[in-house]
Amino acid sequence: MRTTPGWRATGPGTLRRTPLYRRDLRADDLAVRVDYCGLCHTDLHAVRGHSPDAPQPLVPGHEFTGVVTETGSGVTAFSVGDPVAVGNIVDSCGTCPMCEAGQENFCHSFPTLTYGGTDRRDGSTTLGGFSREYVVREAFAYALPAGLDPAAAAPLLCAGVTVWEPLRSLGVGPGSRVAVAGLGGLGHLAVKLAVALGAETTVLSRTEAKREDALRLGARELIAATDTARMAAARDGFDVVLDTISAPHDPAPHLRLVAMDGTLCLLGHLGRITVEVMDLLVGRKRLGSAGSGGRRATAEMLRFCAEHGITADVEVLPSARIHTALDRLARDDVRHRFVLDMSDLD
Repeated sequence: MRTTPGWRATGPGTLRRTPLYRRDLRADDLAVRVDYCGLCHTDLHAVRGHSPDAPQPLVPGHEFTGVVTETGSGVTAFSVGDPVAVGNIVDSCGTCPMCEAGQENFCHSFPTLTYGGTDRRDGSTTLGGFSREYVVREAFAYALPAGLDPAAAAPLLCAGVTVWEPLRSLGVGPGSRVAVAGLGGLGHLAVKLAVALGAETTVLSRTEAKREDALRLGARELIAATDTARMAAARDGFDVVLDTISAPHDPAPHLRLVAMDGTLCLLGHLGRITVEVMDLLVGRKRLGSAGSGGRRATAEMLRFCAEHGITADVEVLPSARIHTALDRLARDDVRHRFVLDMSDLD
């Protein structure tokens, strides 16, 4: 076993620096020095919901960049010193129809997650990227393109691909009308990617407060939910509405904005919702969702971001300030993504 320092949850809302154990490299493994790891609401919920009596350890972190420090005997795509990125999926069955279609994120036996998952070979619990080293299968590591800042690129591996997949699957491109509800970690990347794809992009927000930010990101306009006249005028106005709002909310106002044969895609809040069928019937509207991305889409997204100079807007903090970052994230006091610098673990 290999030992590396990292941040392990010890109770609701608390983490402690402690030695972590990584497996010895298998033939198809990479050892990656984790340099930057993104922090998202998934991590916040996991830490705040963790019990000190939980049978499995919790080390969060599922979107990170770093450098290969060692390779297994069978690795062919990477060499020591290569910059890489790792997302929230580190394995899948590889044989089900979804995996064969390149959609490992929808693996029928459920993909192995970067943390809180079960290793498919030895049954151990996966420990995440809030650490200085991660051991990962070569197939689930991605070359980090030159020119992408490694800190600002880290959130692309979760937030970025989560919005990229529906944009691509729904055929967004020049002439498309896209609305993005919410301008947080997911939403700001959705705006950047939709604009780069050529779509006429609008931000939907609770108030006018984020108008300047929305326009800076490339949006054509911002519509505030409080502006009832503008919301009414925008009815049936968008081919795609990406709803990235993480809190529970009624989807009906956003469905009213979807054009005939258009789609409302729910990406933020993944809990139960109630939908009036008539809101779908009138206009043949579709309701969908998506989560993470397969290997093919993730690699494609990274290449696209490199070509268009797209990264996340981040605030980088040393990993020792993890509790500060979690508290501020809970208050939505970040624009738009926290990234932890793991070098202080040395």
